[in-house]
Amino acid sequence: MAIEIKETLQVDAPIERVWDFVVDPQRVVTCMPGAALDEVVDDKTFLGTVKVKLGAITTRYKGRVEFAEVDAQARSIRMVAEGRETGGGTAKGTIDLRVNQLPDGPVELAIEAGIDLTGRVMQVGRGMIQGVSHQLFKQFAASAKEILEAEDEAAERAAVAAVAEQKPVAIVSLIFRTIVAAIVDFFRRLFGRSRD
Repeated sequence: MAIEIKETLQVDAPIERVWDFVVDPQRVVTCMPGAALDEVVDDKTFLGTVKVKLGAITTRYKGRVEFAEVDAQARSIRMVAEGRETGGGTAKGTIDLRVNQLPDGPVELAIEAGIDLTGRVMQVGRGMIQGVSHQLFKQFAASAKEILEAEDEAAERAAVAAVAEQKPVAIVSLIFRTIVAAIVDFFRRLFGRSRD
C-alpha cells in the first residue's frame, strides 16, 4: 500500500537555526513520537526504530534512513528510508524536506513523503494510517516548535528535557480523533451538497 504524506510547520525562529535542527537527526528524533536513534553510521546514514500501536496491532520497525541529497544552499533534503517490521512487514519510502523563509516572517518546514507499506499495519486501511500519520506529525510539530522557538540555550535545553519526558503516544486517542475528523468531513460534504 502506497501512502502519500504532505505536511507543513511554521516556526518563529531564524532560518539557520531551523536548518541546523533538521540536519541533526539526534535533535529531530527527540520530537518524533515512538522513534529512537540507535546508531549513527556516518554523517548521512542512521539506524533506528519506530514503534506504533494501532488498536490491537503493535508494530515496531527497525531500519535505516539515509540523506540521499542535501542542498544547504536551497535548504532541502531528500531522505531514503527503509525498515522491517518485527512481524515481517516492510516500510520503504522517500522523504523530501524543505526549509523556506516566508515573506511575512516565519520559517516554513515543508515535508512530502511517499511510503510503501506491507504487513499487519495494512489491516487498518489507508485512511486510518494517513489520519494517524497526520496526528503524529502534529505532535512532532508541537515539540519541534517548543525547541526551535526557545529564546536561548538554557530555554532550549529545558524544552528538549520537557519533550523527552512526554508520555508515550496515545494511539487510541489519535485513532478516535481521526475517526471524528472523518465523520465531520463526511457530514460537511453531505450538507454542502444538499444546499446546491
